[in-house]
Amino acid sequence: MLWSNSRTIVRTDDSASAVPGYPWALVRPLALNDGAALRLRPIRPDDEPRLVELFHRLSPRTVYQRFFRAYDRLPDDWYHRFAHVDYRTRLAVVAEQQEAGGPLLHAVARYEPGAADGATEIAIVVEDAWQHRGLGTLLLDALLAAAEARGRRHFTADVLADNRPMLRILSRLAHIRRRDLEAGVLTIEFERRQVPLDHLQ
Repeated sequence: MLWSNSRTIVRTDDSASAVPGYPWALVRPLALNDGAALRLRPIRPDDEPRLVELFHRLSPRTVYQRFFRAYDRLPDDWYHRFAHVDYRTRLAVVAEQQEAGGPLLHAVARYEPGAADGATEIAIVVEDAWQHRGLGTLLLDALLAAAEARGRRHFTADVLADNRPMLRILSRLAHIRRRDLEAGVLTIEFERRQVPLDHLQ
């Protein structure tokens, strides 16, 4: 089975074809300013081992920025939860690169219902070698657009106050409605800003 658009044709994954409700419309190529080519797609249950591999390629600083504490490894059930979503109330998208041994995940962005009524909490992690290349901005914008298409327009994000790259991404993509600082963590409430594609990188 082939999926195509005006720029590329990619073969769909047999494992995704077996996932009920898999949102094929979110699958698309990602082209970074430096010429790197990746693919964006929704996460699948079989990505669980790839999430483990991605975690172990992250630097301690990146792990801390994502989870707000140092981890040598994550609990096994976390990977299972991260890889299993319903594609509506919980969604994750990944940026992958095809390698001879199979796809490598280089970034993950996700949303889940937040603690506040009607709020949707977002989180993102980008592998160190792929940071500062525009990938985080492209992936997060795709996630927010998918959330909007599913009726979710009010978002929250917890970000370390010294995580300047993530704050810069949010300044480009978000209409900030509120910021609260506690113990070095900013809780940001926002809505998506409509940004032309050529301004994302």
